[in-house]
Amino acid sequence: MAEIILFTPKSELDAAANLKGFVDMCSNKLTVFGSELPFQDNVWDVTESVKTKGKGGKRERIKFSNAATIDETEPEMMREPFLSFAKAYVRYMHGMRPTKAIHQRMAALRAIEAALLEAGITPDPVKIDSRVLNRAAQIVTDRFGEGTAYRVGGQIELAAEFLVENRLTSIPVRWHNPIKRPNSAVRVGKAFDERRAEKMPSLTALDALPRVFQLASEPTDVITASVAAILLSAPDRISELLMLPESCEVREPRKGKEDAYGLRWWPAKGAAPMVKWVVPSMSSVVEDALQKIRSITEEARRISHWYEQNPRQIYLAPEVTHLRGQKWLSLDDISEIVGFSGRSAASTWCKANTIKTTQHEGQGKLVFARFSDVEAAVLAMLPSEFPILDKDTGLKYSKALFVVRRNELGAQRGTYRCVIEPIGLGQINTGLGSRTAHGFESIFTRLGFTEPDGSPIAVTSHQFRHYLNTLAQAGGLSQLDIAKWSGRRDIKQNEAYDHVTSGQMLQKIRDAVGGDQMFGPLAELPKKVLIRRDEFARLVVPTAHTTDLGYCVHDYTASPCQLHMDCIHCQDLVCVKGESQKEALLRNRLSEAKGLMEKAQAATGEGYSGSDRWLDHHRSTVERLTQLCSIIDNPAVPNGACIQLATPAMPSRLDQLTERGRLKTEDEKPRLPDNIKALLGE
Repeated sequence: MAEIILFTPKSELDAAANLKGFVDMCSNKLTVFGSELPFQDNVWDVTESVKTKGKGGKRERIKFSNAATIDETEPEMMREPFLSFAKAYVRYMHGMRPTKAIHQRMAALRAIEAALLEAGITPDPVKIDSRVLNRAAQIVTDRFGEGTAYRVGGQIELAAEFLVENRLTSIPVRWHNPIKRPNSAVRVGKAFDERRAEKMPSLTALDALPRVFQLASEPTDVITASVAAILLSAPDRISELLMLPESCEVREPRKGKEDAYGLRWWPAKGAAPMVKWVVPSMSSVVEDALQKIRSITEEARRISHWYEQNPRQIYLAPEVTHLRGQKWLSLDDISEIVGFSGRSAASTWCKANTIKTTQHEGQGKLVFARFSDVEAAVLAMLPSEFPILDKDTGLKYSKALFVVRRNELGAQRGTYRCVIEPIGLGQINTGLGSRTAHGFESIFTRLGFTEPDGSPIAVTSHQFRHYLNTLAQAGGLSQLDIAKWSGRRDIKQNEAYDHVTSGQMLQKIRDAVGGDQMFGPLAELPKKVLIRRDEFARLVVPTAHTTDLGYCVHDYTASPCQLHMDCIHCQDLVCVKGESQKEALLRNRLSEAKGLMEKAQAATGEGYSGSDRWLDHHRSTVERLTQLCSIIDNPAVPNGACIQLATPAMPSRLDQLTERGRLKTEDEKPRLPDNIKALLGE
């Protein structure tokens, strides 16, 4: 474990001197990312320190490039002295506040350096002020989507706090992230449509995936399509799926019914291990997908098991076992052992792995290498923590479902016969089309599927999770059940995955009006009319939009809102049981209303003018909120039920205006002072 050293600035030094001391401490004394970390290098390999599941054999590297050239093949590095500060800050903060999203921290630093350069200032952290930080926030907003921009903005705020607290800027500045957190509650407008399209797979992709699942024949296509099939059976994270053991299936007998079928699951974000039951309609698909995956990955598990039993020896396929014990291997022998096609590839591999080759006398031009050197090079290519794939669960490579021979899913490189690797997230997303713009084929392009406009189909593994969560929300599944199904610890996290459209919510309310899921005045009316209930529902609920407490079904084509910001007194308010955030807000409103009612009662007792009207209003508010909360808390009311309160007994607007504008008698008129009367001629 890395030793943590706390940096303490010296009050007698200026910002530049404190900055120099901070960089010196981080480069010479800290051991975060390893004591052998080459601090002077501009690219750090931090794979052993930043553990992220599902990355396969991909290395985790930090590249200290600037914002302008980050996407180029050979990007430029940050300029000094900001470069040294960035290195020191990343190393120090990973010891104090480690994060797996380390690239968001780097994005924040790149934006700050870019803002300094735009201002014509030497990229020196000492010169950072609120103007520079505001510009950095704008750069982040322009470059990233709403969610990522908000999180990177938070990293800018964290860096600003660090600079001030440690006296590293000439002018102390208190700066807060101005980038707003995305509001997922709004369900209308262009922003919602764009967010939904970004988070959800397209209808074309959903239509193509079943056919791709049946047509796929190449190993990479079979694995990708099978992963998609499993992800469409339950809202799983791809990192969780890629850590499944080979024996992950569970069958539980049910009396008088078909056996329940599910998968053993280890949620990635803290929820307890669980069995995720698969709906009967998808169970056969998941079984088929698992069988296809096992058929491709079986050989890699067998090789992994061999290495567990023989950790210091190279694995040899059955047809080349006779080569074990030989001192020298020809290039042809190496090709057969490793899995190359031809001497040229074997020679190139030897050079890349610094394996010394030689020609023996009497052997003509044949090239040989020592068996021990080849064996050492192959053993060095095994995963760094072999035989353990997942430290959290103790899963070994020999028991893992998603393990293959190296390059087995790559179309451009030969498959190693003696080296294994885990399947990574990047390989799955590439197969789903995330890199088609960069020339990488997907399962869709290889099999001839495109969007209606001819553009390539592209899906990400996480979009399936958003899709299934939205289906569950639209179907009325309770927030607790959605959280459990998705492997979450907090139901508040459901909101980010809810992309139910206003049209879907409107249809849900209409269905409730015509069925037994409606509580309130509209629940009785369909029984008294002589038209079909669905026609009636369309007549009385022509539209609906989201409010902070529920949904408003007021028809704005008939009249504007008469009760602005007083939804609780409106009969057009419809609340849906099971929406946890709105229910929590209802209870907060009830608590506030009770407090205001007590204040109004005290004011009325003291004879304040108009306090009696406020008391009536707050009393009515408390009564209606209490009624609504009691219905929500009633166990007889199912989750997903639509609740509407009756019209409150309130005076009409005309009565209120008459009361305010009534004529006063002569005795009620205010008396004027004598000097004012003289001026008026009275």
